[in-house]
Amino acid sequence: MKLVSFDVWNTLLDINVMLDALAVELSKLMGACIIDVVEGIMLTRERIKKLRAQEAGDPTRALEESQEMLAELLGIDVELVKRAVARAVLKVGDEIVLPRAREALEGVKRRGLKVTVTGNVMFWPGSYTRLLLERFGLMNYIDKTFFADEVLAYKPMPEMFKKPLEIFNVKPDEAVHIGDTYAEDFEGALRAGLWAVWINSEAKEVRKIHERGFEVPNVEGILEALEIIRD
Repeated sequence: MKLVSFDVWNTLLDINVMLDALAVELSKLMGACIIDVVEGIMLTRERIKKLRAQEAGDPTRALEESQEMLAELLGIDVELVKRAVARAVLKVGDEIVLPRAREALEGVKRRGLKVTVTGNVMFWPGSYTRLLLERFGLMNYIDKTFFADEVLAYKPMPEMFKKPLEIFNVKPDEAVHIGDTYAEDFEGALRAGLWAVWINSEAKEVRKIHERGFEVPNVEGILEALEIIRD
């Protein structure tokens, strides 16, 4: 094994913390009830995830499409969405870093492996996520980041998983991707020829569930999975 690719949201960073901050800032800018804003964000996320599971929509406009869909549902100008996400990024605290995220990254780096981030985007650009990873010290363990709005593809499309391999000259079976979404992260990585690790919060232990795939209870399970792969 030469490379470990990490998903970001609900793998390293808590998406709920970010979405709560977005809802607060958007409701302030709109002068609207926060409950209505939260419902709008959740409904838009569901719609976008369904589209991406079908690999529908324009991958070159993944960010813009999500911002426009949210703005349309809430009946506002898309500029308010952009302002709200900028404010949210500035205001979130270190509670956004998930437990064991730092330990998982440190453990992988200690093994001398390349570490990348492979993340989709929704409502805010990948550069904002990179800023959060930098702000809370996680970029110290990451060699390179790959976000959908920069790669012009999104998970589960094979292009998202193959881009890091091309950059680091690594074969698919020499890389593993870990993430919390079964369709986007686990199945997407397997289809691209990588090893895959699915974070299932209901799992009790690290368990092999595919010829090249594992189920783990949390992100730190990647370290045990790597040991099993090596054996």
